[in-house]
Parts: sequence; structure tokens; C-alpha cells
Amino acid sequence: MPHEILYLSYKDVESLGLSLESIIEAVEDAFRQKGKGLVEMPPKPGIHPRRDAFIHAMPAYLKGSDAAGMKWISGFPQNPKRGLPYIAGILVLNDPETGLPIAIMDATWLTAYRTAGATAVAAKYLARDDSEVLAILGCGTQGRSHTLMLSKVLPLKVVKAYDVNERSLQNYEAFVRERTQLEVVRTASPREAVEGSDVIVTAGPILKEPSPVIEADWVKRGASAFPIDFDSYWKSSAIASMDKFYTDDVPQLNYYIKEGWIRPIERVTGELSEVIVGSKPGRESEEEKIMCMNLGLAILDVAVGKMIYEEAKRRNAGRMLPFL
Repeated sequence: MPHEILYLSYKDVESLGLSLESIIEAVEDAFRQKGKGLVEMPPKPGIHPRRDAFIHAMPAYLKGSDAAGMKWISGFPQNPKRGLPYIAGILVLNDPETGLPIAIMDATWLTAYRTAGATAVAAKYLARDDSEVLAILGCGTQGRSHTLMLSKVLPLKVVKAYDVNERSLQNYEAFVRERTQLEVVRTASPREAVEGSDVIVTAGPILKEPSPVIEADWVKRGASAFPIDFDSYWKSSAIASMDKFYTDDVPQLNYYIKEGWIRPIERVTGELSEVIVGSKPGRESEEEKIMCMNLGLAILDVAVGKMIYEEAKRRNAGRMLPFL
């Protein structure tokens, strides 16, 4: 029996114009399924062909929405110097009934927005409701997508931006001014960005031997922090100063600590999914300093990937490729 696979390029995926709100909703639903024990997601294995580079396999099955697939994603810090994206990959979706692949799609756009969607969900539960000042350290793709996503869940007014690359900072400022009403304040140092901010996102490259700079006393009472670059920006003492420390998956956190990609965390409060289903507390006071270090979950890729697939089928986007 003939079988075809839908192929979606980066432009195909981007052109669908999925709303940021729908992505946040899909991501939150995936976390909720995880909190209820309705997902199958082994820790992601990886290979490391170059220093500080990775290629990860990320399989997942969401029982609640009957969605299955795997992302094959890479992160190569030297790529921007070659005019290539730091993060690149593909997502394969499978038919849960037969196991046959039904779609192959670019995962670069998906990764940017599902990652920012996860931070937005974390901020919804862990940030102060009156958070107005956002710090973005690392103004590339993730810095841009996080700014957009967080502006959907918090009453942000100002973003304090820092990047080691002046051109990245300029491009980020132009992007934010075009897409949001936020005031952009360019900062000359990580400390200037962090001090006084209500929400802190660090989005630099993931490094196995980083030189972290953020000190505990830079972070004000009541702030929430969302590193998406592991602990590359954060000193261990700054992480230890948090009143609560959450992650998206404790087994995965322990794996990265064991492999030397993250320094040991003194106290782990629990998982974000546990906060969402109510089995662990979220923010309990306006004074708490809370960090949520999301490491990246395959269930989010599959959840958003299924939404992309269904919208592409509805609009006849992409092209069909012969398989059987």
C-alpha cells in the first residue's frame, strides 16, 4: 500500500503563522500530561562531535493527545561565524497506530518557539504577576522568541538587553521595537542587565566549561530567573541563593550533572509539571527568588509539531514525498 510523508521546510513552518498563544497552550498541555504521568519520554542521548557542540535524539509519546515522534537537533556554537544557525534539526512525526512516519519538518523554528513557550508557561506560574522589567542576556533567536512569548503572559514594559556581539544587540533592538511596545534599554554588562530586573532570561550558548558571571546579590528579591543555557551564565552561589529551584525534568537534570554539563545543584524543589498540576507549590510570596532551568523536553516538540502538521494539512502546505 503506498504511503507518503509530508515534508515541511523552515519557510513552510514559519509561513503557517501559528499564534504565540496557541503554542503556549500546547506547551502547557504537554507539561500537564507529564504531571499526570501521561507521557513516555526517555532521557535524550547525545553525541558531541566538536567542543561544546551536541547532536541530541529526543523521542516522546504523549498518551493524552496520542502524538508520537522524535526530534534530531544539533547545537554548534561556531555556526554563526559560518553564517549558519547555532541550533538546527528536524522533527519526525509518526502515526501512533502503525508507527509509520507521517511528517518530516524543520525543527529550528519549532525549537525557538517551543523553548520560549516553556519559559512563558514557567513565568505564568512562577513569576510575580506585576513583573514589568525583563532582562535578556543573549539576543539571538532565543532572546527574540522569549521576548515575544513573555510579553504574552506578563505586563512587561521594559527589556534590558545584553549581548557580547554588537550586531546581535542592534538586530534584537530593531526586532523588539518592530514587534512589541516594549522600551529597549541596551546594557553594557550582565550586571547592568540583571540588577533591578523582575524576570531574567539567559540565552547564551551551552558550554561544558563556562565562565559564569551572575552573582547572587545581583538578583533582587521577588525576581524569577529562566536560564535556557544551563548554568553557563550563573555562578553556583547565585543558583543556591534561590528560594525555589525548578526544572522541567529531574532525571534529565541529574544526567547532565553526571556528564559534567551542569554543576551540582544544592536543592531541587521539583518539576514545572508538578507545579502545573498542583502537586508542588509555585510562587508563594512576592519576595521569593525563583529559578526554573528548563533543559528542553521532547514532549514539547511533539506537541507543537503535531499542531504544525495539522495546520499544514489543513492549508495544503509543504509537499508530499513517497515513502512506501
